Amino acid sequence: MATLGDTLAGLRHELEVAADPDRAVQSARYMKDRFSFFGIPMARVRSAARPLIASGRGASSTDLLDAADALWAEPEREFQYVGVDLLRRWCGRLGPGDLHRVERLIRTKSWWDTVDSLAAHVVGGLVSAHPELATTMDRWIADADRWIARTAILHQLQYHSDTDADRLFAYVDERAGDTDFFIRKACGWALRQYARDEPDAVRSFVAARGDHLSGLTRREALKHL
Repeated sequence: MATLGDTLAGLRHELEVAADPDRAVQSARYMKDRFSFFGIPMARVRSAARPLIASGRGASSTDLLDAADALWAEPEREFQYVGVDLLRRWCGRLGPGDLHRVERLIRTKSWWDTVDSLAAHVVGGLVSAHPELATTMDRWIADADRWIARTAILHQLQYHSDTDADRLFAYVDERAGDTDFFIRKACGWALRQYARDEPDAVRSFVAARGDHLSGLTRREALKHL
């Protein structure tokens, strides 16, 4: 992406002009003060980022991931949101050999606000296009990093009737004893999403597991049934 330097500088200028210090404090507090913010609504961020996203047209996967790395290196959280949007928009240009670089983004500046979109729309897109990557998800579900395991659980979130139910249920079983909130929530969310297409399968799975599943996972799974 030859124009990355210019578009990134232009994006920073626009975001600095639109920054709202009071809203930035509120946004940081909402994210447990893990990140600094400009304090700008996402609609405004996306408007400012339009030239950068558009510059991905015709870019190689290396260019796209280099751009995402550059956005990840910026201190304000809005830049990481733009990085996620960039990879979501041009996910089709990524190949199976690029998954390790997406993994690095998931492991860096990790929180649900970036991880979940990368999981469902970038990793999920890669695995759908390259089914051999499902074996990588089989490794990720056992990872000590909760965000990598959460990604494995959520990567089929947009698959609907194409969901590999055996793999989804196996992942939930594998992490059912986990006490981490984000893992338990992800298990319930993934089941709830699959229940939109296969409600009876999810009901049966939850009923068969009984107390093996946490209360949070069960409630989330059955929320709309």
